[in-house]
Amino acid sequence: MSISVGMVGLGMFGPAFIQSYKSHPDVHRLALCDLREDRLTKYAKQFEISETYSSLDDICRSDLDALVIITQHWMHAPQAIQAMESGKHVYTAVPAAASLDECEALVRTVARTGMIYMNGETSYFRPETAFCRQKAAEGAFGEFVHCRAEYFHDMDHGLYDVAKNRWGAQWGRDKMGGIPMYYPTHSTCFPISVMKAHATSVSAQGYIYPNDDWFRTDTIHKNPYSNEVGLFTMNNGATMQICEFRRVGHPGSERVSGIYGTEGSYEQSLAGCVWADKHGREIVEPSRSHEDLPDTLAADLGGHGGSHAYIVHEFVDSVNRQRLPRVNVWEAVRYCAPGFVAHESALRDGELLPIPDWGDAPET
Repeated sequence: MSISVGMVGLGMFGPAFIQSYKSHPDVHRLALCDLREDRLTKYAKQFEISETYSSLDDICRSDLDALVIITQHWMHAPQAIQAMESGKHVYTAVPAAASLDECEALVRTVARTGMIYMNGETSYFRPETAFCRQKAAEGAFGEFVHCRAEYFHDMDHGLYDVAKNRWGAQWGRDKMGGIPMYYPTHSTCFPISVMKAHATSVSAQGYIYPNDDWFRTDTIHKNPYSNEVGLFTMNNGATMQICEFRRVGHPGSERVSGIYGTEGSYEQSLAGCVWADKHGREIVEPSRSHEDLPDTLAADLGGHGGSHAYIVHEFVDSVNRQRLPRVNVWEAVRYCAPGFVAHESALRDGELLPIPDWGDAPET
């Protein structure tokens, strides 16, 4: 069997996935969709794709099996819901939702429609995450004690342009800023997927950069914090520290910096990766080739630590085999919901707040 796929959103990130979908042996038909005709023309010609659509409404009326939605992050949940209600299986880029209410609506839609939903969290398929999940499966960590993960992305590293491009003609000073903890999934995915646990409460704090003209309370985001740190309790008894920094003297990272257990631990820094236990330590190099892939994808794993090819194959294979993706909707909301509550805690000077949960994915 094979499937047909439509790609929605050809901005700064979407085109990076076109070739992988086009070359996947289980995709027999690929279409492109974007509001801008110049983008459609450019990428249709570049990748020799004849089927194009100029709106989400149009492509939802097509007979395509699945849609890959890589649009502005605040559109992910509403567009995914529209697509699933039109009978399409759906993949969206991260985050899955922009609020707790959207988490609720997304889970309900997947449960009601029976459509397959996958969230494209790159960190799940990074080699270090796969390495730690394997160690966890072996019992090498023992009981989990504490995890640290971070997403360091200084504004000077392209984020000003990203924000302006996302808003397009609607850009203005009122759109500046953003909320770091509303984009936490590159961090939270590491410990949550490795421990197979979810956050139950959080106390968080924020950092205000002196005289910041970007992160301000007079924008639509009403957020003064460029950096936010959350300390979370987990349902397995462990703790989790998440750092979302947008002003930091650092080349950038999306990583788990430490996972600690009663028997073994994993640490990662710019200097490399280390596995340790009570008897010593060893430098490790987690392999980028950690799962089987079709040859056409294995030849080019793509960006974000070589995760792109794995993401594409996971979605295609899930739809083709009608199975639950590993980053399904129940997993995806566990990555983003903690951030929404963490930001509220930071605004309340670290008040300990409960985090809602929508349960485990149904067994299939």
